[in-house]
Amino acid sequence: MKSRPIQFHVVTRITGFIILTFSIFLFFAGHNNPGGGFIGGLMTASALVLLYLSFDVQSIKKAIPFDYTQMIAVGLAISIITGIVGMFFGFPYLTQFFDYFQLPILGETELTTALPFDLGIYLVVVGFTMLTILTIAEDEA
Repeated sequence: MKSRPIQFHVVTRITGFIILTFSIFLFFAGHNNPGGGFIGGLMTASALVLLYLSFDVQSIKKAIPFDYTQMIAVGLAISIITGIVGMFFGFPYLTQFFDYFQLPILGETELTTALPFDLGIYLVVVGFTMLTILTIAEDEA
């Protein structure tokens, strides 16, 4: 294992935080503006890859103990279930529903079925991207 300079670790932490914050913004902006689960998931995966490049794999796996295979399965389940819900009410698959609700702290807030669908896509993209990159990186052949 090569030793990396401390400056690289510091810059990685700052940059990773900025990328993760922007990915969360893109995720929540996605149902009305450009963004959503796919691009938010890619941004999150890029921040995680940056951490894996800066620190050793064992340290990151200990700090972020995700099983990316299960993440893909959970994301697919959320997306499929979100699409099926409308079918119980006689609507086509993936029909989007929304309404405005008065929430205690947030005030009037729009809640939509696109958000859980985007969450499922987000989990699938992060899981698939990380699983692919880590599998390629761990292959020593």
